[in-house]
Amino acid sequence: MAISTEAIRELRERTGAGIMDVKRALEAADGNQDQAEKALREKGLTKAASKGDRNTTEGVVDSYIHGAGRIGSLVELNCETDFVARTPEFAELAHNIAMQVAAMGAIYVAREDMPADDNRDPVEVCLLDQPFIKESSKSIGDLIMDARARVGENIKVSRITRFGLGE
Repeated sequence: MAISTEAIRELRERTGAGIMDVKRALEAADGNQDQAEKALREKGLTKAASKGDRNTTEGVVDSYIHGAGRIGSLVELNCETDFVARTPEFAELAHNIAMQVAAMGAIYVAREDMPADDNRDPVEVCLLDQPFIKESSKSIGDLIMDARARVGENIKVSRITRFGLGE
């Protein structure tokens, strides 16, 4: 089946994958955009998981102040290169995570950060386990894995802090 350049362009815009990867996925899915996107996402997540051990020395610190300045948060989001750190997509991810910290009150980044004597539910206190406030079908961990797959670099949340008046 011949794949049109319009179909390739459309799927590439939706996924951020390379042109040849998109073309191969569409050919394998007989032109079905949804099946091709699913295949690309699975392939990307496999690649993203393998990037987890790479050093993340670049990134941004983002803040979110809610309402009349009564709640705020700071997030350090790291990646491998300053090129990725300067992209609008990375800045939006950092801001969304800062908003999540302010809204949901995460104390720890991951389960591994929890002390052994803390018996609280990890979904309540661990950022990566929490459902994303803008799309509850995804966790923050899933959101970061999706970003890793799109940009092709390791991305991780290094530190979080939440401030609330009177807390």
